[in-house]
Amino acid sequence: MSEEQARYGWGSNFPTFSRTPARVIRGKLEAFLRDAGEKQIRAWDESIPPLQREVDEVLAVHEEASAYSTILEYELPLESRRPDVVLLARSAVIILELKGKLSPSQADLDQASAYARDLRCYHRECERRPVIAVVVPTRAKGYIGKHAGVHIAGPDAVDGLVDDLEDDPKFPPLSPEEFLAESAYRPLPTLVQAARELFNSGKLRTIHRARAATDPAVNEISRIIHEAAATRSRRLVLLTGIPGAGKTLVGLRIAHAHFLDDLSVARANGKPASPAVFLSGNGPLVEVLQYELRGAGGSGKAFVRGVKDYVKTYSSRPGLIPPEHVLIFDEAQRAFDADQVRVKHANTPGFQAGRSEPEHFVEFAQRIPQWSVVIGLIGGGQEIHIGEEAGLIQWRHAVEQFGDASDWIVHGPAGLRPDFHGSRIVFEVNPGLSLDTEIRFHLAKDLHRFVDDLLESARAADNERLAARLEGEGYHLRITRDFDTAKQYLKERYQENAEARFGLVASSKDKDLVRFGIANDYQSTKTVNYGPWYGEPESDRRSCRHLDTAVTEFGAQGLELDAVLLAWGTDLLQTEGRWSNAKAGGYKRRKYVRNPFQLRLNAYRVLLTRGRDATVVFVPPLEELDETWRYLCSSGFRPLG
Repeated sequence: MSEEQARYGWGSNFPTFSRTPARVIRGKLEAFLRDAGEKQIRAWDESIPPLQREVDEVLAVHEEASAYSTILEYELPLESRRPDVVLLARSAVIILELKGKLSPSQADLDQASAYARDLRCYHRECERRPVIAVVVPTRAKGYIGKHAGVHIAGPDAVDGLVDDLEDDPKFPPLSPEEFLAESAYRPLPTLVQAARELFNSGKLRTIHRARAATDPAVNEISRIIHEAAATRSRRLVLLTGIPGAGKTLVGLRIAHAHFLDDLSVARANGKPASPAVFLSGNGPLVEVLQYELRGAGGSGKAFVRGVKDYVKTYSSRPGLIPPEHVLIFDEAQRAFDADQVRVKHANTPGFQAGRSEPEHFVEFAQRIPQWSVVIGLIGGGQEIHIGEEAGLIQWRHAVEQFGDASDWIVHGPAGLRPDFHGSRIVFEVNPGLSLDTEIRFHLAKDLHRFVDDLLESARAADNERLAARLEGEGYHLRITRDFDTAKQYLKERYQENAEARFGLVASSKDKDLVRFGIANDYQSTKTVNYGPWYGEPESDRRSCRHLDTAVTEFGAQGLELDAVLLAWGTDLLQTEGRWSNAKAGGYKRRKYVRNPFQLRLNAYRVLLTRGRDATVVFVPPLEELDETWRYLCSSGFRPLG
């Protein structure tokens, strides 16, 4: 690898690292990190000689250690994070995070754990090898212990960690070239990063695990669309998935990743029309994606459009025909019923009331000549708005009432068949239209199950077992009753990762958080500019990283952060072993709400599943929240401090 392409400060075998003067190694690191400050340079001066001594001790004991390697300041491809030291020894990859202190903080341990998790998850060469996370407090001595899978050891104990490794003849020591190959590490992008990649290049980076989870659905939907075009028929495709499984990503790929380029048709002006349009009723999601893609022209509206604006455009002009043949509706289970559509469009000239959003979309699709496909992306248990409680049965009624049922075929997983039982509509079971593998949360495949059990079953012992599994998979559940402690943990955890996004979230129906400086009331949250809040770095006062502006479930749903600070409100309390929403704020249009308690559970389900790395819960020090605190702790949230 050439110096120009190098993504590391130093890389060599053990003998070369051992005999090279420390000042020369430091010079290489300074040349790599040209903005290194005095504190960083001092840390190198203090840590390089002890590391060289440890390497010498390994070389003295293990004859094969000449094939081991040391890499300093390795910058992860497609990211800006840098583990301090990587040792390629025996069959293992050892991550050393050096901290100039006597004992590590929880943030130090979780940072090291995340490095190891991501290498196991996204590095081609680490999938079947031991990846060992070690925090090295440089002022400590000896081996201190192991905490939640992370070793804690003074600099003098590093050789002992290597000694304790077992050799696997199937996996000889990795070479620096194998480990550092640019293509070897492919992290899962956030939704916003994926949107940028799709818009700019029309393709998404290859991530084996994510592709394996979502490719069958993408390929099946593409097949159905092409079949509809060839047979001049109309289809309703319902794709279901657990939270974090990549439903929105599938929809964006269908719309923008060239799967339908051969179906593009020329408009009257001679320009080709896109075969598909991606629509979302999630206002903050639309705002964030359009903000991120505003430089591409059209304020990002060519990439994603709001459902409300689309309905407004076509419902008030019955003769207007959509130019696209494929209408992709994100969060289709949350489609507004007729009453809520009427409220939202009461002031739209020419609007005719009486139809739900699904009915509008089926009617729009009927206008399209020859063939059309409506795709509904469906997540469960996340209905949080008034008017979203009618459910999927609305889509059946839409086809029956506003389409020619004999022309339509509905495609979906077997679990949706009962919703169409007794209908004249043909329902075709397609197993590939169910996403049951979480990809948002890295390796933590059971987070949705943990959250469901936490909110639905209230069996703390069972929850704790799942939480322990999540901890082992690198997902961190933390809790505190001190707001400043929660903020300090996140700032320390991500202080070396400027690209990380962590933010404050809270329920919209709590009435007590405001006294702790958390402005979750409607007047405060309605002014949040979601684009900068999610997208801008810490240098921008609007960035979520400042942890001084909260978003509620309405501003968080469908979006993601690396970690969230969830301020738990009194609107969902544990009382005598059961959840209660007795203190929750009311709804202005109460008569339209079918089950306010379920909406509270759904709101917290959303808030608890926004962080990719971690969820940190702040439980205010109020007596009425004491039982909730005890329940969350006994369910596996680990106290900070």
